[in-house]
Amino acid sequence: MIPDRSPLDWDAIDLVVFDVDGTLYQQARLRLVMLRHLIADAFSARSLETIKILRVFRQVRESLGDLQGADFMTQQYQQTATRCHKSVDEVRDLTSDWLEQRPLPFLAACRYPHVQAVFSSLREHGKQIAVFSDYPAADKLSALGLQASPIVCATDAQVGRLKPDPAGLRQVLTLCGVPPSRALMVGDRFDRDAAAAARVGMRALIRSSRQHADFDTFQSYSDRVFAPLLRSAPMATVT
Repeated sequence: MIPDRSPLDWDAIDLVVFDVDGTLYQQARLRLVMLRHLIADAFSARSLETIKILRVFRQVRESLGDLQGADFMTQQYQQTATRCHKSVDEVRDLTSDWLEQRPLPFLAACRYPHVQAVFSSLREHGKQIAVFSDYPAADKLSALGLQASPIVCATDAQVGRLKPDPAGLRQVLTLCGVPPSRALMVGDRFDRDAAAAARVGMRALIRSSRQHADFDTFQSYSDRVFAPLLRSAPMATVT
């Protein structure tokens, strides 16, 4: 079910749920930074193995998101290990290192402008802020200098489903005690974030340079849609 497309009324929103990767920071910029480190690592090791494993892992994860009900927590490592002729433990350790830990020092520099101002103003207006991400997000939020609660991820034991499965989103709504009609999902993918929101009857706002027939979009956190929030935000927080 796709929610109505009437003008977004922030007074009608009690909870804003953010995706993280590509929504709160410039994912392309971070990947470019990490690519430089991967190339340096490959040069040092005289091997492209790490780059190959990470590429396959991302491909596997993307495909598992299209298979509703798939046991992705096991399959993401098993399928990658099989395709790359590695053990499951080797794949788990390598992906955790390169996808979760090593990027952390660079996240703050990749944060989108005005994100912190939007977060601050949402709180000033009495809105709850939560996160629903396919990847572990607590350390990323900390590195970005942002706070949200609850932080729900597809990797949580009580979720275990990738977007567009809405299991994690339902968990957020339950924890916050907010009905879908009073919540907003902010993400960067129509086929994942917006689709998950639509499945629970929740409105979505997607960061995209192109318009969409069914979902609201924005290009930056200083766009008109955020004006009612930013208008009253202290100037010092507009960063």
